[in-house]
Amino acid sequence: MAALYACTKCHQRFPFEALSQGQQLCKECRIAHPVVKCTYCRTEYQQESKTNTICKKCAQNVQLYGTPKPCQYCNIIAAFIGNKCQRCTNSEKKYGPPYSCEQCKQQCAFDRKDDRKKVDGKLLCWLCTLSYKRVLQKTKEQRKHLSSSSRAGHQEKEQYSRLSGGGHYTSFSPDLALDSPGTDHFVIIAQLKEEVATLKKMLHQKDQMILEKEKKITELKADFQYQESQMRAKMNQMEKTHKEVTEQLQAKNRELLKQAAALSKSKKSEKSGAITSP
Repeated sequence: MAALYACTKCHQRFPFEALSQGQQLCKECRIAHPVVKCTYCRTEYQQESKTNTICKKCAQNVQLYGTPKPCQYCNIIAAFIGNKCQRCTNSEKKYGPPYSCEQCKQQCAFDRKDDRKKVDGKLLCWLCTLSYKRVLQKTKEQRKHLSSSSRAGHQEKEQYSRLSGGGHYTSFSPDLALDSPGTDHFVIIAQLKEEVATLKKMLHQKDQMILEKEKKITELKADFQYQESQMRAKMNQMEKTHKEVTEQLQAKNRELLKQAAALSKSKKSEKSGAITSP
């Protein structure tokens, strides 16, 4: 009986071939918790739920520092402190200022002074390095698949030639087919597709940022208009109250003037009567 191994997520036991390499997950756990890229730092992580789009580290940083800004070097939205992401900050401290990436032409590739760490001798940034390595990995897997299928077809043709008695059959080398110019075109197409997908994601992120900023601007405009209308209403009410108080004071002043004139007149008449009486 073949040995069974536990899935690291659900802990059920499966044959070793049924588990994924590295994380040792079963098929159901791989579907339920796929490996995705973080919306902010672009690193791959195991997604716990479909609503969770950022890794645990970025989630902690969001709670501590708020929503990140685009890095001034790599343009990845992961600058929680200052204008640079942590990856570019550490690389700058270790390797010095960045150079232009030979793939995306952005000023975000750090020269490690070691040709062995370059990708095919090219100075690439972190994102382009990952993209290039994925393309190479996919190409190797597809070449392996093509090689196995070519060998199977070659064996079938040889068997058919033996059965049919054809002695003029020429053997076909799968390696020769894999080294054809079409394979190089396939590698370039796969790389371009990967770059297009990355650019689309970056464009989507920037569109989301623009929408959020426009939403914030609209909210601020609405709040400003509301406050302005409230201020105008308050000023109109104050002006109306002031006018009413002024009118009341003026009416009272006129009344007092009338009373003073009447008192003055009565006093004069009393004095004139006192003089004529003897």
